[in-house]
Amino acid sequence: MNWNKLTSEEQIDQLIEESTEKPVLLFKHSTRCSISSMSLDRLLRNWKSEDSAKITPYYLDLIAYRTLSNLVAERFDIPHESPQVLLIERGKVTYHESHYGISYAKIMK
Repeated sequence: MNWNKLTSEEQIDQLIEESTEKPVLLFKHSTRCSISSMSLDRLLRNWKSEDSAKITPYYLDLIAYRTLSNLVAERFDIPHESPQVLLIERGKVTYHESHYGISYAKIMK
């Protein structure tokens, strides 16, 4: 899975713009949380190489970039959770889930 790492505020605008052409998946990951690691592993095990043609994946390290996570929550009006996925299409969140609710099948649907 070729993640785009979210490391700057400008990239939030960029991924919103990208979502007008192709859905964007944002995975918010806490590197200190075992549930977050498990959710990430489940997503990685299910992700197929051809999925990157359908969805552009972004990864946000919550420990290193907590301020960005707060900005994402504010911009999309989605309360912060960890782990959390947001599927963004045409600039709007069309699916979001956290913890054990993160589902590859639902993301791809």
